Amino acid sequence: MAQWEMLQNLDNPFQDQLHQLYSDSLLPVDIRQHLAVWIEDQNWQEAALGNDDSKVNMLFFHFLDQLKYECGRCGQDPECFLLQHNLRKFYRDIQALPQGPTQLAEMIFNLLLEEKRILTQAQRAQLEQGDPALKTPVESQQDEIESRILELKAMMERLVKSISQLKDQQDVFCFRYKIQAQDPHQMRQHQLLQETLNELDRRRKEVLDATKALLGRLTTLIELLLPKLEEWKAQQQKACIGAPQEGGLEQLEKWFTAGAKLLFHLRQLLEELKGLSHLVSYQDDPLTAGVNLRKAQVLELLQRLLHRGFVVETQPCMPQTPHRPLILKTGSKFTIRTRLLVRLQEGNESLTAEVSIDKNPQSQGFRKFNILTSNQKTLTPEKGQSQGLIWDFGYLTLVEQRSGGPGKGCNKGMLGVTEELHIISITVKYTYQGLKEELKTDTLPVVIISNMNQVSIAWASVLWFNLLSSNPQNQQFFSSPPMAPWSLLGPALSWQFSSYVGRGLDPDQLSMLRNKLFGQNSRTEGALLSWADFTKRESPPGKLPFWTWLDKILELVHDHLKDLWNDGRIMGFVSRSKERRLLKKTISGTFLLRFSETSEGGITCSWVEHQDDDKVLINSLQPFTKEVLQSLPLTKIIRHYQLLTEENIPENPLCFLYPRIPRDEAFGCYYQEKVNLEERRKYLKHRLIVVSNRQVDELQQPLELKPEPEAESLELETGLDPLLQQEPCLELEPLLAAGLDLGPPLEPMLEPTLDMVPQGVSEPDLGPELRLEPLPDPASQAVPEPDLPHDLRHLNTEEMEIFRNSMKIEEIMPNGDPLLAGQNIMDEAYVFHSSHFYTDGPLIPSDY
Repeated sequence: MAQWEMLQNLDNPFQDQLHQLYSDSLLPVDIRQHLAVWIEDQNWQEAALGNDDSKVNMLFFHFLDQLKYECGRCGQDPECFLLQHNLRKFYRDIQALPQGPTQLAEMIFNLLLEEKRILTQAQRAQLEQGDPALKTPVESQQDEIESRILELKAMMERLVKSISQLKDQQDVFCFRYKIQAQDPHQMRQHQLLQETLNELDRRRKEVLDATKALLGRLTTLIELLLPKLEEWKAQQQKACIGAPQEGGLEQLEKWFTAGAKLLFHLRQLLEELKGLSHLVSYQDDPLTAGVNLRKAQVLELLQRLLHRGFVVETQPCMPQTPHRPLILKTGSKFTIRTRLLVRLQEGNESLTAEVSIDKNPQSQGFRKFNILTSNQKTLTPEKGQSQGLIWDFGYLTLVEQRSGGPGKGCNKGMLGVTEELHIISITVKYTYQGLKEELKTDTLPVVIISNMNQVSIAWASVLWFNLLSSNPQNQQFFSSPPMAPWSLLGPALSWQFSSYVGRGLDPDQLSMLRNKLFGQNSRTEGALLSWADFTKRESPPGKLPFWTWLDKILELVHDHLKDLWNDGRIMGFVSRSKERRLLKKTISGTFLLRFSETSEGGITCSWVEHQDDDKVLINSLQPFTKEVLQSLPLTKIIRHYQLLTEENIPENPLCFLYPRIPRDEAFGCYYQEKVNLEERRKYLKHRLIVVSNRQVDELQQPLELKPEPEAESLELETGLDPLLQQEPCLELEPLLAAGLDLGPPLEPMLEPTLDMVPQGVSEPDLGPELRLEPLPDPASQAVPEPDLPHDLRHLNTEEMEIFRNSMKIEEIMPNGDPLLAGQNIMDEAYVFHSSHFYTDGPLIPSDY
């Protein structure tokens, strides 16, 4: 749609602006409408701003031809008499212009710019009102800034020409003044001199008015740029805590530099006018006071651009925690990057930036720190021209000041070390075209720790501050931390996952977290959470604080469950009550994965069983933590999990991922079974699997490692001694020799076991090489091995007596099996004790 057609559809207030624009213009509005398409197709910008007079003249004569042609067409239609009259009049008027081609190009170019400005304002107003009737493409604020910069450049070109003409007029006056001084009695010369002085005064006033108009437009441009910069800073602050950030500083740098160039150019032109005023001065000279006033206004605008345009582009961050900026550790390197958006530097002037910390008096009572490494960075003109005015500090290190006497410094305030907020400042002495300014910028507050185990709670402080603080320099924020509304906290919790793992939290997951924080009955969006409830109050009582619990889950997902999480295979944040409601409606064998509400970073698997008496059982495994998943991926646990039925027949009850996705279809892409054929000729292949026993009378049976050949076997080559050996990633003998420390005893429950299942040949000859030597303990008693399942009874187990006679589980674990001791059948009584082979936990029968 043509620009003129869009303008005709605007509301009345903007139509009034359009009428006012053309009431003061030489171009009649009916000619603008009649020639709208032709006018908008021409390159008026090149004609107005370029230096090629031939193109300007060519466009001028084309315009005359177009007017003559349209005038002839209108003569054939009596209804176009008025339009024909206006076409003829405008044809004569533009030929009478003193600088016809150039003046016409500048006039139409400025008219088109003003039209675009009015159109942009109207579209923005309609968007703010949510008016759905606007169907045209929306001109962004970026287009308005670009158009204003082009307009200012055109005005600057006209001002340069006017000053050049003023100089010529002043030279004429000086010449005639000398002639009149030689013969003061010639009245004609005196009269001519007076006329020349009047013309000079008029031109000086016109130039001064032009500088005033240009300054007004520059002020408007800066008032558009500074809010855009503040928007970027607000986005950066939210991006530090995980929010997405759109765009960098390149576009702002381009605009700030363009504005600064115009201001410095205007500053030079004002100096020229001041020089002209010194050469020729007279009573009531407009340049005497006017130039100094304009120079002061230009200086103020330049200072605003320079001081506000010096920003921290990259907030302080340690290389080992790139996803958690604003946390610094004493003795560890960190980086900061600053940038001056006004990309103007003298060709022979280097600029040096200096870093300091806690120069603000708000930090009294906090620990004191020094910057250990060099705190200065020099930017040469060569680097400034190639990469911009960027100071990249890559090797800064903090050291805590001693408090006097031996030992480290101390915190004398009431706040904890992770609630102290410190501010790093960067200063640079800027010089350009005689202007000297000391620029200063500050980082967002940082939290300084002395041990990496403080990162989690320090990040909670960073999150809370940048989410709620209205003053980015408020170092006493945690003296009285505000409460957080769920409307802000909910999205911030989702950002933690989207920025670190890849997928954020859906509404159902956020609803579960909200209920955990505020309770089931909290339904209003105005619910508020205190800082203490977020980081210190145990939820549920006796367990972990909310933030510690959530951060451990975030770490678990990033390290071991990232692909499953991003592909939506993990339901994750779902309460046990909702879990039962969901599974109860599905077929037997349907399971889901959720995070434990009581474990420190654990994920559990729950599935449903429909019994013959219509009773519904919901079974859950004890949560798997990072110690388990480091040895056995969750996908392998799900794929090979075995449940022993009453007849000791193993089966995998995990058949369908909720709602009804076959297990291997849901997780098949994560299976990574790699078979080495040469290895399989020599050894029985084995794997670790998780086994649970349903029989109550076998609850006290110890955990077993049962070599159990699979149905498929391999033919061994003649001369090879088949030995049951472990693959390099699972060395059994050192673990058995170490005693298989599975942690302290748990409460008695239905307990799964870890089985070592060999794959391949039946009747393996183990030989003496792999004899398992138990720890000496005369009090140990061997545990009889249960009967083999029906499909494995054809195997010859005589040569497997080494496991029956030599491996005594009591000698390996003299204190008894920790997985079977002291447990109960309470719902999800999850207790984790660190162990290399601890993989899962009890089956939990439901009340359904």
